[in-house]
Amino acid sequence: MDFSELFKLSGLLGRFSPDGKCLASCVQYRLIIRDVNTLQILQLYTCLDQIQYIEWSSDSLFILCAMYKRGIVQVWSLEQPDWHCKIDEGSAGLVASCWSPDGRHILNTTEFHLRITVWSLCTKSVSYIKYPKACQQGIAFTKDGRYMAVAERRDCKDFVSLFVCSNWQLLRHFDTETQDLFGIEWAPNGCVLAVWDTCLEYKILLYSLDGRLLSTYQAYEWSLGIKSIAWSPSSQFLAIGSYDEKVRILNHVTWKKITEFEHPATVTNTKTIVYKEVEKSPSVETERFSFPPTRALASSVFSTQSKYDISQVPVSFQYIKPVADRANPKMGIGMLAFSPDNCFLATKNDNIPNAVWIWDIQKLKLFVVLEQLCAIQSFQWDPRQPRLAVCTGNSKVYLWSPAGCVSVQVPTEGDFQIVSLCWHPSGDSMALLSKDNFCVCYLEREELCRQIFP
Repeated sequence: MDFSELFKLSGLLGRFSPDGKCLASCVQYRLIIRDVNTLQILQLYTCLDQIQYIEWSSDSLFILCAMYKRGIVQVWSLEQPDWHCKIDEGSAGLVASCWSPDGRHILNTTEFHLRITVWSLCTKSVSYIKYPKACQQGIAFTKDGRYMAVAERRDCKDFVSLFVCSNWQLLRHFDTETQDLFGIEWAPNGCVLAVWDTCLEYKILLYSLDGRLLSTYQAYEWSLGIKSIAWSPSSQFLAIGSYDEKVRILNHVTWKKITEFEHPATVTNTKTIVYKEVEKSPSVETERFSFPPTRALASSVFSTQSKYDISQVPVSFQYIKPVADRANPKMGIGMLAFSPDNCFLATKNDNIPNAVWIWDIQKLKLFVVLEQLCAIQSFQWDPRQPRLAVCTGNSKVYLWSPAGCVSVQVPTEGDFQIVSLCWHPSGDSMALLSKDNFCVCYLEREELCRQIFP
């Protein structure tokens, strides 16, 4: 496993291009495009203000930079560096911006969610969508890019509008049986739209492409409800994480619950593997250094290393009770993600912040728990194989696969606290992001197995 040097970064804005050839990063008002293999700078763009959001177009030919404070979006071309586009929403303001699937239209949401403006880069035409709902996830595109769903709020009721992305014509418009719609998400096959309610009411509704209500699922009432959802890549399962610290799995045939996964403070099943991260002191013979080691080498060699031990069950985890009188309590299932082969589901229960739970979807059982020394900041599956990368706000990256797991210290100078990560589309590398820096970690397909079983 190899690591690049550290590069400066602002706002955790580091993104691989969809074609995997470039890596974009931001430093204040500058956008830097690097070659993925050499990390040499290909383009350097200067924006009008500090960049708050970036997004690649689907064909990797353009990249947009949003400056919400100024109400401006700037678009840059990789093929024609001299070409650029500036979209100014003026007094309407700007709170969100994204590409359409064709990579030639930009959708801007104005302040107070008064409207969504659809800008065409090709014809310079403008279309408007009224009454978008102010919610966490109010716009969703089908994976094939043909349709867009928009959550709307008008006359104190929730609605969903379905649009054809090729001409932005309205396909369907229907009201939803929600009190206060919180989010929408298409199944990967584009046939079913999941719509879920505010956390104050547990309710998820499933609609077909023609607006028919296929099913409604409500696990309980009079308590905090849904916190996170995830579709399996095959669209066969819908995982719903809730504030009661459980994940419920719905099947795609009847839309009924087939199982629920609990996240108890103590694991007692002897068939569950619990990997516990433990510190190990660096065993280095300092006499071997006949030269003063570099700062990077010294910091990596003499920093606290860690490894995984297999714990004997039963195992009890650190359990945190949320503060009852504060909003957004740290409780329930805050993170959910299926592996790309549909075989595993990774979850995080915010009441047990130091653990990642990995479930076997074929057997519908708990398979592995990773117990870390620090709270989980982020995890993400390798897009090509069942391999999970985890970061916990320190200078280590953790990798799990069915073969085992490993803790790797990033050899860097100074303090590098990894709080986010993103995989390259090929799965051969990933960007490790901290508040002020990033580096690229290069690993080979079979590297994990070699490290665990040399």
